[in-house]
Amino acid sequence: MGFIKKIFTWWEGATFGAGMHIRGSAREVGRDALGNVYYQSKKGDRRYVIYNGQNDASRISPDWYAWMHKQIDDVPDEALPPAPKFLAEPLPNLTGTNAAYRPAGSLERGGRRAAASGDYQAWTPDSA
Repeated sequence: MGFIKKIFTWWEGATFGAGMHIRGSAREVGRDALGNVYYQSKKGDRRYVIYNGQNDASRISPDWYAWMHKQIDDVPDEALPPAPKFLAEPLPNLTGTNAAYRPAGSLERGGRRAAASGDYQAWTPDSA
């Protein structure tokens, strides 16, 4: 099913046609820790990524994001200093997953929150 899936789907990696076009008209310049493959056109004016898994722009690390958007000219390994040890690994977009942030009072957390000092009192006709 892998080859047929590649022909008709675009949400995981690249379709067969897009992958062949990119691989034929561009050269591979690097890979990141997630397995995404980065390409640059032979003229040097276009940059591409073929995702390893779901197509989600938040799965591009910040250093490769800078390269993709032409904020740096060389690939991140050559253009950037090593990352400081205190930096956390980047997270993908968690919206729509069980790990998404849900503040107190949201419907997913029961719709109730603790009372706050700035809460208002609803107007009623009897209070006038």
